[in-house]
Amino acid sequence: MNLTQTVFNISGMHCASCARSIEVNVGKLSSVSSVAVNLAGETAAISYDADSLSEKDIIKAINKLGFKASLPSENGKDSDFLKLRLEKIRLFVALFFSSSLFVISMGPMLGLLTLPSFLAEPKVLSATQLFLLLPVILCGYKFYTSGFKSLFRGSPNMDTLIAIGTISALSYSLYSTYLVYTGHEHAIHNLYYESAAMIIALVMLGKFLEKRATKKTSDSVKKLVSLTPNNARVIRDGSEVEVRIQEVKVGDVVIIRPGEKIPVDGKIISGATETDESMVTGESMPVNKAVGDEVIGGCINKSGFIKVEALRVGKDSTLAQIVKTVSEAQASKAPIARLADIVAGYFVPTVISIALISALVWFFAGKDFPFVLSIFISVLVISCPCALGLATPVAIMTGTGKAAEHGILFRNGAALEHACKADTVVFDKTGTLTKGSPEVSDIVSDIDKDELIRLAAACESGSEHLLGEAIVRYAKETGLDTLTAENFKSTVGAGISATLDGRKIYVGNKSFVKNTGRFEHEAAILSESGKTPVYVADDEKTLGIIAIADSVKDSAADCISSLKKRKIAVYMLTGDNEKTANSIAQALGIENVISNVKPNEKSEVIQRLKANGHTVCMIGDGINDAPALASADISIAVASGTDIAAETSDIILMRNDLTDVSNTIKISSAVTRNIKQNLFWAFAYNVIGIPVAAGVLYALGGPLLNPMIGAAAMSLSSITVVSNVLRLSRMKLR
Repeated sequence: MNLTQTVFNISGMHCASCARSIEVNVGKLSSVSSVAVNLAGETAAISYDADSLSEKDIIKAINKLGFKASLPSENGKDSDFLKLRLEKIRLFVALFFSSSLFVISMGPMLGLLTLPSFLAEPKVLSATQLFLLLPVILCGYKFYTSGFKSLFRGSPNMDTLIAIGTISALSYSLYSTYLVYTGHEHAIHNLYYESAAMIIALVMLGKFLEKRATKKTSDSVKKLVSLTPNNARVIRDGSEVEVRIQEVKVGDVVIIRPGEKIPVDGKIISGATETDESMVTGESMPVNKAVGDEVIGGCINKSGFIKVEALRVGKDSTLAQIVKTVSEAQASKAPIARLADIVAGYFVPTVISIALISALVWFFAGKDFPFVLSIFISVLVISCPCALGLATPVAIMTGTGKAAEHGILFRNGAALEHACKADTVVFDKTGTLTKGSPEVSDIVSDIDKDELIRLAAACESGSEHLLGEAIVRYAKETGLDTLTAENFKSTVGAGISATLDGRKIYVGNKSFVKNTGRFEHEAAILSESGKTPVYVADDEKTLGIIAIADSVKDSAADCISSLKKRKIAVYMLTGDNEKTANSIAQALGIENVISNVKPNEKSEVIQRLKANGHTVCMIGDGINDAPALASADISIAVASGTDIAAETSDIILMRNDLTDVSNTIKISSAVTRNIKQNLFWAFAYNVIGIPVAAGVLYALGGPLLNPMIGAAAMSLSSITVVSNVLRLSRMKLR
């Protein structure tokens, strides 16, 4: 079985019922394992067996339902702008004619104007109103094509409600117009042309504002897609040529000048520069790059002229993987959305039933047909499956987009919802709380400290040991001159010796270097604090100690402090010895330390914490911590900008900045709270609005809801949900 997930673009969806229809019907296909439709993003994330079902088969199945499915275009560009512009033109036409119709029909009744005598004549007035309505119906034709198709398929949607309501008003008005032309001029008062027109225009206005606002929720992904330049300069047959980005191959040498975007992931083979990686990793400070360093496609080459060997291109690039991850997350559903999905499946048929029952009740109560028709239309147009359908996806889209801007990648909606529920956070030590590479931390010496480093670095220049590399790196970073060493001799597990200007120098541990008594006390103190002392000596005496330690990340202490303020228990999990582990934990303020743990035992620790009733979030590097990450309720991988393939993690922090752990929880909390608010208002709106439209207030001596007011309220409910979500984009992160 070849389980594959593909995100399809889907147009023609108008409400939660549309989304539900696709999920139910496509989900019935034998090789489909899951379907998650995102109404706001107009996408569907579908998992299926690629060996027995193709993308074309799925597209065909969706199109059969009356929608239009397609695969995302290669360059990420679509016709959204043109579609929005065309909808704007239709909206203006509909508003112009509907408002003109409203003035002509209602103006005299409200005492706002007096019609010319020829226009006030019943036959002319009724014909004029009908002709003013026709352009509005033409502009809103989608309500009818979609609404009736859905009705005939047995899965009515919001458009069905609008179509039935306005057709009912139109049909009764046409009958009244017929009466006017057959001599019953009093029937002029039973025209509902303006109601049908205003309902269509107001719903179109609401949908337009909703779509324009929703479009902002996916801007983050579109910004990421637009980062990759269209062309690149590569060296072919010894000459520099410009080619389309799709033509760049792995191994090509790409030339990038200052100020240009880096077209591919690659390794610098010539030159040095600073790169702006903020749009990909969220890191605001420029990053120094030299020969041998990797650069990320889509970032900006700030200062130097560089040549880069292409390592990852096209869909394998870091940027493409980020866009894929964020897009899949936006297309997924959060568990909290299940209630709305269940309601959506029954919503429209229930509303139609309520409209019919309400109309019949008032009819048998003795009300005339215009009153009964008004009740029927009002119930249909005030109900709002859109608000229910938008409540969750727009929040997820905005939240994941906001997170991506700061280098935080949520893999799915469930991760976004659950991250804020963790009451226990477990950190791996090496590479997560610490930098993961040893550094020189202390120098204790009887001679000049720089001289001690020169001697040690010269001996270690031929060594591949991590401690030796740390000393050599420190010498380079501090700009110390290098000495020439001869007669290298390495003793495994002990140290290295070499001759410098005829002088024998020894660099290694206590057993390798003789006469360490002078520095025993200092070495013991350093060891107690979790540091490794490296002795430097000659044939006569020990010259000094260089302490090596895996230093704590700058952001680690702030992260731990922030989690504690949220009343979250913090654990450190490490394979290091107890002494080293406690030293790091004490520096960070972590009380719960579990040391001497083998990699395969880490997941057992997570399982024990879960068994004790904790909701556990595990934070590791995403590679050697894979079993523990997989065992946790929520898993966060701290990855570099060029390594986002932490398959076992729910969330990826691309900046290696632990401050983003707090940001992750903050985003999760804000999005979950926003979704709950949206669902509350969507349910409350319908629970209150539908009975009012059915005439409950009128029965108690209150007002009767006008269908036009119902249509305006319905549009307003969707706009309110989207506007509430857009507050997330203004959220401040650390």
